Amino acid sequence: MDTKRWYANDFQQDKQVAIQSAAELLKAGETVAFPTETVYGLGADATNKAAISKIFQAKGRPQDNPLIVHVATPQQLKELVTSIPNYVDKLLEAFTPGPITFVLPSNGRCAENVTAGLDSVGVRLPGHPIALKLLQEAAVPVAAPSANLSGKPSPTSADHVWSDLNGRIAGVLDGGATGVGLESTVLDCTQAIPIILRPGGITKEQLEEVVGTVMIDPGLANEKERPKSPGMKYRHYSPDAPLWLVEGPSEKLQQVIDEEMKKGHRVGVMAASKTVAAIEADLKKDLGANMETVAAALYDALRMFNEHDVDLILCEAFSEQGIGQAVMNRLKKAASDYIK
Repeated sequence: MDTKRWYANDFQQDKQVAIQSAAELLKAGETVAFPTETVYGLGADATNKAAISKIFQAKGRPQDNPLIVHVATPQQLKELVTSIPNYVDKLLEAFTPGPITFVLPSNGRCAENVTAGLDSVGVRLPGHPIALKLLQEAAVPVAAPSANLSGKPSPTSADHVWSDLNGRIAGVLDGGATGVGLESTVLDCTQAIPIILRPGGITKEQLEEVVGTVMIDPGLANEKERPKSPGMKYRHYSPDAPLWLVEGPSEKLQQVIDEEMKKGHRVGVMAASKTVAAIEADLKKDLGANMETVAAALYDALRMFNEHDVDLILCEAFSEQGIGQAVMNRLKKAASDYIK
């Protein structure tokens, strides 16, 4: 397949032409990757079963893993569901457009392979101007998981998408680097109290400021249940080399580095700025000084190590407060070992 690539972040006229061209492909039942404020998504018409099948084929994604549907307005969200609790209206006002997905009772408008046979559907309003314009031009709800090969680190640039999916999809809408760097928070809103199914760009603390009590689903750690949300079941976000998480001070991380280097292993390390400054390794990646920068840099760092032929990647374990919960959720799914 010849994959088209449009550049939508340079000149206004070219941007409009690029977005219109991508929208035409979506309406024609094809797959198009596009930027959101979290990561790049691989989109197809959510009402078209054959188009959605192309997403699963391109990514190599398990068929029982549901997709998130992207819409441009709250009204379009309401057109896909049967009912909405009052607290969702508060969350829509506070956090949309932005990195939050609402799981609500589906009215059946979306294709059955979008919902993986569940009676609920996850819907969000992305906070990226190019994504919103694309959705407006396409005039259809767009199902879009991350635009990467299944199990690999999510893409935060069009180059990441091109590396994984060139020749497998119809087009890539290049809008530059994404912002948050982690996928949206997924919130089960089918109950009286909202439940976090996947931590992401909106934290539990932020949600509770708006609606009070918010629960965390124990299924985040359950590998046997059919997932209600993307990111709940399968191993995700994995680089080519094994990734180990190391909990403790920089001295402990250095000890592990030294032990592995003595075995002849080429070791890459990613950590926050303070830790990076305190250690020595074959290759180091500074993720920044706070958890927001760590989140934004995480997937790019994992992909960077793929290009440098390391035998092992070590990453410090972070606090699970705030967006750190989402960071550690992704790292635990990517890691093959956790040294405590």
